[in-house]
Amino acid sequence: MAEGYLRKYADASVEVYSAGIEAHGLNPRAVASMARDGVDISGQKSTLVDEYAAMVFDVVLTVCDNAQENCPILPSKSGAPTIRLHHSFPDPAKAQGTPEEIQEAFDSVRDQIRDYCRELIYKPSW
Repeated sequence: MAEGYLRKYADASVEVYSAGIEAHGLNPRAVASMARDGVDISGQKSTLVDEYAAMVFDVVLTVCDNAQENCPILPSKSGAPTIRLHHSFPDPAKAQGTPEEIQEAFDSVRDQIRDYCRELIYKPSW
């Protein structure tokens, strides 16, 4: 979800990559939730962070505590230390209840991620 919003809000000078500690594939509920907000993430893929080990990054964003704790140190493009930002969002894939309640959980987290990504792009504090 964060990848989709960062791509939406960032200009062409920003390259957005998304990876995780574990690959689980795209969650159809996440794809549907994002589509309801006008963002198509159906072409994204679940990638392991190891695939980017040879790349350099200026900013690394983690969106869950497990990722923050296990994310490797990645070098920056500028030679300065990589800026590491963290915000822990609930995992909507763990939501339980009726289909409507699960959809609400995905949409709630989606909205939190959208607002966070918009803030990162338009009012960076780093």
